[in-house]
Amino acid sequence: MQGIKRRVIHTLSFEVIALIIAVPLFTWVLGTGLKHIGIMTLVMSLIAMIWNMSFNKLFELWEARQRSQHRTIKRRVMHALGFEGGLLVATLPLIAWWMQMSISQAVLTDLGFMLFFLIYGFLFNWSFDRVFGLPKLG
Repeated sequence: MQGIKRRVIHTLSFEVIALIIAVPLFTWVLGTGLKHIGIMTLVMSLIAMIWNMSFNKLFELWEARQRSQHRTIKRRVMHALGFEGGLLVATLPLIAWWMQMSISQAVLTDLGFMLFFLIYGFLFNWSFDRVFGLPKLG
């Protein structure tokens, strides 16, 4: 599976599975209502899908210019950190506003989301590549 079809399936499956896991987990951790966290997480998911499609396209363009296109642990860690760092910047204002938190509280909350998704993203992407193979680069 290649191209836009791969990115769409990757993005949608990543977000659906993440929502199934994250909403109950963060409802419990933050001690708030399922609906309240569910709505915020859904909006964050939409932001993440747009970022995911864009970031993965840029990452694959960068990767295609590298001497080796082999996805090493180091490259997967770089991918996960780059993705999550960009998403952190994009979602911090939403969390502070929606959860009626200070920026410092929102940073801690967003770091909790980031930690969850950093681990989840690494495992999901490794699994996705094992199931569907690597994309053709270049």
